[in-house]
Amino acid sequence: MLDEIEKIEKETASIHFADAESLEQFRLTYLSSKGKIQHLMDAFRNLPGEDKKTVGKPLNALKARLEEVYKISKQQLTATSGTENKFDTTLPVSSMATGSSHPLKIVENTLCDIFYSLGFDIADGPEIEDDWHNFGALNFADDHPARDMQDTFFIGNHVLRTHTSSVQIREMEKRTPPIRLVMPGRVYRNEAISSRSNCFFHQIEGLYIDKGVSFADLKQTLYYFVQQFFGEGTQVRFRSSYFPFTEPSAEMDIWAGTDTEENRRLTKGTGWLEVLGCGMVHPNVLKSCNIDPEVYQGYAFGMGIDRITMLKYGINDIRDMFHNDIRLLSQFAGL
Repeated sequence: MLDEIEKIEKETASIHFADAESLEQFRLTYLSSKGKIQHLMDAFRNLPGEDKKTVGKPLNALKARLEEVYKISKQQLTATSGTENKFDTTLPVSSMATGSSHPLKIVENTLCDIFYSLGFDIADGPEIEDDWHNFGALNFADDHPARDMQDTFFIGNHVLRTHTSSVQIREMEKRTPPIRLVMPGRVYRNEAISSRSNCFFHQIEGLYIDKGVSFADLKQTLYYFVQQFFGEGTQVRFRSSYFPFTEPSAEMDIWAGTDTEENRRLTKGTGWLEVLGCGMVHPNVLKSCNIDPEVYQGYAFGMGIDRITMLKYGINDIRDMFHNDIRLLSQFAGL
């Protein structure tokens, strides 16, 4: 038996475990109920008394040593296994593809920032509106063409808002002048879809109500906006127009030029490109919101974000902005 003990000592003298599987194999071979140590312990019981004195000490020492080897090795493997899948913080970070803002949102944020710098706050409202906020309070006559099915999407007794002017009404109803707001948002009209128009699009409107507000204040605000957005030296002109909710009303054009075929196409050969409508808030609109037009005056303006985005980034088809085409959207990463 001493020979067997010595043999096991040599087998396990410099044993090493690479993984949990090799450690478990060690346990089964030497320390399990059917292992070599248990086999020696069973044989030890049948030895004569004198032989037990000779064999007992080295056998117990061997068993104790192998159990200690197993215990320490298991602790070491358990400790290292917890870090196997952890990141090495010393490695360089791999580059990752990032998303991008939508071009419409980039332009909307830019517009909001420009008017915010002039003291305008930002307001929002529901896209499903009642007739009063979308038409009635804005001085639309009962027989105005915009109320017809040809222009408006109706949902029962409500409509999908045809302009963000409805937000102006909601804000004037709950605020006391002075009021200085811009209102970006999506609007809907029952129009044929083409490269230049869609059944939904995006607007931003501005409203300023206070004592002593004049058309000159409106023009100076829009001059500043044009220089900030389109660049210093951009030429501007105002043309008389008509909107039910403003009087007097005007449309504002910027000079795009006729130097290129694209500019001639955009401006229909005139060199001028319409970018927004504006005017002084109609007294009837102020009265609808319980604001005395004898005390307060105001101006309003509105422009299509989609059209400005197409102009700024050279997008020729409005539908391209809503196809979620990664080839288009990826060009705006980092903007």
